[in-house]
Formats: sequence, C-alpha cells, structure tokens
Amino acid sequence: MQTQAENTVTLSQNELLELCGNNDEKIRALQSHLDARLVVRGNCLKIIGEADVVERTTLVIREILEIVRNQGRLSDHQFRQAMRYAGDRARRGMAPVEGMGGDDGETPQAVQDESLSEVFRDTIPVPIKRRKLSPLTSSQRRYVRAIRESTVTFGIGPAGTGKTYLAMAMAVAALTSGEVSRIILCRPAVEAGERLGFLPGDLAQKFDPYVRPLWDALYEMMEGEKIRAALESGVIEIAPLAFMRGRTLNNAFVILDEGQNTSVEQMKMFLTRLGFESKAVITGDVTQIDLPRGHMSGLVHAQRVLKGIDGVGIVHFHNGDVVRHPLLTKIINAYEQESHAAREAKEARENPEPARESPAGGARPAAVG
Repeated sequence: MQTQAENTVTLSQNELLELCGNNDEKIRALQSHLDARLVVRGNCLKIIGEADVVERTTLVIREILEIVRNQGRLSDHQFRQAMRYAGDRARRGMAPVEGMGGDDGETPQAVQDESLSEVFRDTIPVPIKRRKLSPLTSSQRRYVRAIRESTVTFGIGPAGTGKTYLAMAMAVAALTSGEVSRIILCRPAVEAGERLGFLPGDLAQKFDPYVRPLWDALYEMMEGEKIRAALESGVIEIAPLAFMRGRTLNNAFVILDEGQNTSVEQMKMFLTRLGFESKAVITGDVTQIDLPRGHMSGLVHAQRVLKGIDGVGIVHFHNGDVVRHPLLTKIINAYEQESHAAREAKEARENPEPARESPAGGARPAAVG
C-alpha cells in the first residue's frame, strides 16, 4: 500500500475563480476525473492522495493554471478537455505516446507528446468577434499543423473529433489573411437514406441538406451577411463532387467532406483538380461508408497509396479525441465493441474447429456407467 501524500498549490484570485467556478462546480467536476482529493482553503488548493498520483495531479493542475495565466480564462470546451486530460495523465500515469496508440483504441489521445498548454496555445484566428479557436487535443493540433504545412491533408476518424470544424476554421483564416482568394466546399452526393433525386427543389435545394454540416461550421466562423456576399461573388462555393471534373482550382482552399463516400476514381479526380497556391483538406470516417457493397472507398485507398508522399499529411483521430458531448464517446465505443463481437462470431462460423476423429472402425466409445 502506497503512502498518502499532500501537496499545496497557491492560487491567484482569477485562477481560483477559473478552477473552482460558481459554487465550486468546476473543482468538483475536475475531482471526479481524478484519484486524488482536491480541497480549497482560502487561496490554496490541497491535493491529497497516494504519492505518485499527487505528484502527477500537481503537474496537471499547474498546466491548467498556466493556460489560465496565458489566456485569462478557460472556455467551457477547454475546461472539459482539461478534465479528461487530467484524468488520463493523473489516473493512468502513462508515458507520452505518438500516433494511433494501442490496437484496442483505448489509449487516451490527451496523453500525447505535448502538454495541454502547448495544445491550447496553437490558435486559429476567425473573423467573428475576433475570436481565436484552439485545438483541444494533441491529434487536433497535429491536424492543424498538417493543414498549415501540407498541400493535401487527410483528417480521418469518428464523428465529433472536429475534422470538418477545424478545416473550416483554417479555410476562413486563410481567406481572411489573403493566403487564398476563395473557399470551395464539396462532398459526394451519397447518403444512407433517400436518393438525391427524390428530394424537392432544384439542384442547389436538393444538395443543401448534404452540406448542412459545412454550413453550420461556416456560420460559426463568419457573419451571415459576409457569407451571402461571398456566395454571390463566388468567393465561397459549395458544390457536389461530380461538378469538380474538368476544373483547375488555383489559389483556393478546398474542403472535401465525407470523403469515405468517394469512389477511388472520384478521389483521384478530386486530388488532380488542385492548381497553384491551393490547399485541400479531405475529411471522413472509414467506419461509416455508404457506398454500395463491393465498392472500395476512395478515402481508404488514398490513405494507403499516398502515405509517405511529401506534401501529403494524414492525421488519424480516435475515440479519445471526441470533443462533443461526453456521451458520444461512449456511444462510439459501444458500436465498436458490438462490431468487434460480430466480426469474431463471423470468423468463428467461417473457421470452425476441426471435428474430433471417431475411434477406429467408426465405433462409438463405450458409455461409462
């Protein structure tokens, strides 16, 4: 049994407010993610528990306080991610990892080669109210850095990991700074339900429901009037993937959403549209492919054949990177466990154990009794 230990961290008034919240709701939520007790007395925070847990928890608390000192406050998203990070680092005590983590998908992506303060320090300027967005996980930061440094970037992973949102933020920032002169948003017209032709209206009205996630992200980055003006002038364009054929896209930031639903030919066509001074970001979730059975996903194919090519960045997100409602991670895990069990059952049916040989002469063994 390990010895109990105690450490004390002195807080400023602002640090105390940001860490504790109204009626200590934040500090109670943070403690629920830890194996150490957090006790506030005046402007001092006491961390109590087993010696190694106290040591790791103290380091995490100091990282959170460093973010508060640098930014002045923690957004709700940042605080929720800080809680997950604190639990991963302090409870598990894992060494930094790089990339995808374990085969079982359980390696927490907050436990990476960077501190939380380094992740939050990387910001993306967007026009609305002079906001600055920041990544919330190490995978998100690697994604943002890949978009900055690569001509083509693939963001691959489950829903809720910020793939489309961050790509849109980077596109708007590039347009605002003059790095590109236009934004082009597209996706394949493939869905899991009704076909495009069954929807009412003209092509633009038919296609609108398919690009709604892009619209939602765009309206969080820019004011509505500016978006409407940009659409009218062609500075922002939204189109089905099929309309990209034959075009050359110069000085543009191009986002292909739902890339898992492209065919191999469509993906090749899209990637060869890029012209000078352009960037492309392709997002998708290879566990949600809606193509007809027997058709290979262009995203699955591309990540294999383009791996290692200079100028192409491929970033994988995992369940630990989900930054929406915490329940979403549990839902994704539950579906993955069910899928894994179904695969094992299928393999067992297809590869049954060889039948035991009968005794010589085919006679059954005598009953014992």
